[in-house]
Amino acid sequence: MARVERIVFLSLVLDLFAFTIPLPLFPRIIEWYTKRESFDSHGLLSRTLAFVSSIRGLFYSSAQNSQRWDVVLLGGLMGSVFSTLQFIVSPIIGSLSDKHGRKKILLLTMLGNILSAVVWVKSTTFASYMLSRIIGGLSEGNVQLAIAILSDVTTPETRSKALAHVGIAFAICFCIGPPIGAYFASRPVSIGSSFGLELNIYAAPALLTLVLLLLETLFLVLALPETRGRGPAKSVKPTEVNSVGKKSNGTVASPRLSRASTVEKRISLLKSLQHLHFLFLGVFSGVEFTLTFLTFDLFDWNNTQNGKLIGMIGIVSALLQGGYVRRSLTRVGELNMARHGVLFCALGLVFLSLIPRFVSTQPGIAVRLLQAAAVCLAFTSATVVNSLTAHASLQCDEGVDADSGKLVQGPPELAKGKALGNFRSSGQLGRAIGPLLACATYWTFGPAATYAASAVAMGGLAFKMRRLGATL
Repeated sequence: MARVERIVFLSLVLDLFAFTIPLPLFPRIIEWYTKRESFDSHGLLSRTLAFVSSIRGLFYSSAQNSQRWDVVLLGGLMGSVFSTLQFIVSPIIGSLSDKHGRKKILLLTMLGNILSAVVWVKSTTFASYMLSRIIGGLSEGNVQLAIAILSDVTTPETRSKALAHVGIAFAICFCIGPPIGAYFASRPVSIGSSFGLELNIYAAPALLTLVLLLLETLFLVLALPETRGRGPAKSVKPTEVNSVGKKSNGTVASPRLSRASTVEKRISLLKSLQHLHFLFLGVFSGVEFTLTFLTFDLFDWNNTQNGKLIGMIGIVSALLQGGYVRRSLTRVGELNMARHGVLFCALGLVFLSLIPRFVSTQPGIAVRLLQAAAVCLAFTSATVVNSLTAHASLQCDEGVDADSGKLVQGPPELAKGKALGNFRSSGQLGRAIGPLLACATYWTFGPAATYAASAVAMGGLAFKMRRLGATL
């Protein structure tokens, strides 16, 4: 099923390319709407900014750059809205794909994504732009369905390597998407005025997003087969391999599979993995969001310098995904690999917490600490979510009998679409809450305390992962 793996990877690149294009534009989009709607004190944007300002005032009383911070926080709130909608809809998308097929539901979500891009092109008010984001949050299902499809067509022995493609696609697109979005943002679109239409000021990146989504949809229609109920080539039955890699006859299975031995244990393990996913992304997404606060506050970096930092993290993450992670994940074990990534994150957070001590007296050391932290965060990005996802997928029912190839109905909690949808949903809830809590902590206690506390939290999470692994 290497062909399906290639199709899924290419579709993910198109989808995530479209997804990452608007990421660097959020603050400027909000500024544009602020100028356009400054006369409307009762509009959605004015009321939202007033709410954000009141919340900021509870934690951060300084008036310096207050309007800029309000815009930044509103961008974070917009991201939280998207993640909250994903938290709600991911289990539904997964369950529907179990019932009606992966391809049908994937194409249905693509129609929603296309509608979201169309609304963005025409969104000349903040309310209409938020409508675009809401439609997108309710429609985005490519990543979780790609994981389900790859789980359908791979054996448990090869699944971890296949799922690494998801992380590689993320890393590649987060390197190239934001810079291209920023480039096209400076290119005005005149086609609207030719037809008497008023378009969004960033209609060019919006149109590029729309074109990419249309190409992705057409590609999926023509190239992607239905995979639900069509298992891979015969392999060792997953039920014959326990968590320490031994078959039921006592011989050692190769490669090692991290699968719980009973249905009850697999259901319990899935719930534990959802909890870990929520906790990890709750802390990690807060770190990601406040990193630009740190570089602005302490280094006075501009957008270009921040872009280079994020790009470096993406490049290192992609190299690690394509090299070390794909080759080592099965040997090391999914949960162990995730734990290593969490420990690297804790180390990176320690580096970040030390920066305020050196930034004014020894700025060279402060920059090197930031660079070291970036490398640690790149390793974390390359390992944790992908490893936890692979570990979760191994607990799901394969859907087909390894001997007869017939569709098998197991416990609904272990159906791939639903189980992986619930797993993704837990992570999206963490992404919705994490940035808001991190901002509140940053404003109240400062960067050193924020990152030190986050490092302790990551250390506790690594200990929890070790205990969970010992129970398998």
